[in-house]
Amino acid sequence: MKHRTALLAALTLALGAAALAQPALQKGITIAFLPKQVNNPYFTTAWKGGQAAIKEFAGVGKQVGPSDAGASSQVSYINTLLAQRQKAIVVSASDANALVPYLKRAMGQGVKVVTYDSDVAKDGRNVFVSQASADTIARDEVKLLAKQIGNKGEIAILSATPNATNQNAWIKVMRDELTKPQYKDMKLVKIAYGNDDDQKSFTEMQGLMQAYPNLKGVISPTTVGISAAARYLSGSPYKGKVALTGLGTPNQMREFVKNGTVQGFALWNPEDLGYLASYAAAALVSGQITGKEGEKFSAGKLGQRTIGKDGVVILGPLTVFDKSNIDKFNF
Repeated sequence: MKHRTALLAALTLALGAAALAQPALQKGITIAFLPKQVNNPYFTTAWKGGQAAIKEFAGVGKQVGPSDAGASSQVSYINTLLAQRQKAIVVSASDANALVPYLKRAMGQGVKVVTYDSDVAKDGRNVFVSQASADTIARDEVKLLAKQIGNKGEIAILSATPNATNQNAWIKVMRDELTKPQYKDMKLVKIAYGNDDDQKSFTEMQGLMQAYPNLKGVISPTTVGISAAARYLSGSPYKGKVALTGLGTPNQMREFVKNGTVQGFALWNPEDLGYLASYAAAALVSGQITGKEGEKFSAGKLGQRTIGKDGVVILGPLTVFDKSNIDKFNF
C-alpha cells in the first residue's frame, strides 16, 4: 500500500513538472488577422472565432485586409503590420509564394506567422491551421458530386483565383480521385476561375453552361463561387438538372438547398478555424510551441491539439449540409 501511495505521489509530481515545463500564455498578445478578403462572409465568420479566442486569453486583436483577393493587395498590409509591431500575423494567403519574402522578413523580426484556410510555402510561416487534410476535402467533394450525378457525365470545377494554394491543392487531388475506376464515366471538361468575386463567379457559371450544355455537375470549392453558381442555376432552366456541390456556409446556401437547386454541400465551421488559429498564434508567441511536429498546445474549447508534419494543425472533418440538417446551423 505504501509502495502504491509513493508511486501515485511520484506520478503526480511528474505530471505537475510537465505542466510547469510549458509556459503560460502571455497576456496582451497583439494578433492581426489578414484574410484574403475582409468583405467575404466566410472570413467574417472566421474572424468572429478568432476574436472570441483572443478575448479568452486576454489578447489584443484586429482584422485588416483587402476587398479583392489578389496577393499583391496583401503585401502592403503585411508591411503595415510589421511597422505596428504586431506579435503575430494570422494570414489566409491568396498566393502560395508571393507573400513568402515578406512573411520571412516578419519572422526575422520576431513576428510569429500562422496561416489559416490557405497556406504559403512552409518556410514562410511557423504553423498552418488547416480546415481538414487537403486529401480528405478533395476526395469527399468528388464523392459527393458523383453520388448526385450517378457517377456519370461531364463535370467542371469553379475555383477561386488561379494561384490560391488551397484551391490548387484540392484540384490536384480531385484530378487524381477522378482516375479511379468508379469515376470512369465522369469527365472533367473545364476548370474555371471566379477569382472569389461574386459577379465574376456568376458569369463564369453562366459561361460554363453555354460552353458545355451537357454538363451534369459542378464542384465549387469556394464559398463565394458556390453561392454565385447556385444563384445562377436557381434562375435558369438548369435548376434541378445540373448538380452543384462544393464548400459553402449554411446561411449562404440555405435557400438554394430548400428550393432544390443544391442537394448537398460541405464545409467545416470557419468560426472554429479562426478560433484555433488564434490559439496557435498565442502558443507560438508564448513559447509553448515552435511549429515542430509532435508539439502540443491547448486550444480552449477545442481541446489539446498536436502539430503534424510540416507544421500543420488540422481542425477536423467536413460536415455535409442538406435539407435534413441545414437548419441546425447558423454561420
